[in-house]
Amino acid sequence: MEIKIGSKEMLTILHIFAWIIFIGVCIEAGGIIFNTFFAMVINPIGAKNFWMKIDLSNLMSYDKGYFLVITSIMSIVAVMKALMFYLIVKLFHKKAFDFTHPFNSILKQFISNLAYLTFGIGLFSIWGLKYAAWLRLSNIYIPSLEDLRLGGADVWLFMSVILFVIAQIVKRGIDIQTENDLTI
Repeated sequence: MEIKIGSKEMLTILHIFAWIIFIGVCIEAGGIIFNTFFAMVINPIGAKNFWMKIDLSNLMSYDKGYFLVITSIMSIVAVMKALMFYLIVKLFHKKAFDFTHPFNSILKQFISNLAYLTFGIGLFSIWGLKYAAWLRLSNIYIPSLEDLRLGGADVWLFMSVILFVIAQIVKRGIDIQTENDLTI
């Protein structure tokens, strides 16, 4: 017996996954922001068990400014990831996308926004990578980029280029579709 999943069912599954990931990245962004505030304002010992048990206590004890820079970069990257999935959830939720005319301004704007967000994530991840490397040169212990959620900057930049190309293809498709609608 072969199970066939149609495009509507696949979109429903993807919508559910988008919600799950959106909730997860929102929790991550909120956790990083809350832990930064807690360690900076309420109890500096909170840096010892930062978000997901990351130990930033050496960085905090060395310089609170350095701690704030790293956690701010982590926060910005996490919030941008949450914004990406918010756009995806919003696209599914509003049902504004017309599948009978797939090349439309809503799709172009959606892909362009994703491209800008992925580019931003890539840039901030590179900044975090360079900053962490500079801190390591100063003999300050800092967790790995994967633990800091700043790894994969090159992948984010590569993805942004692909999305920019797809946005231009969609833009050209809109132009062709508009010309065809006018000639009929």
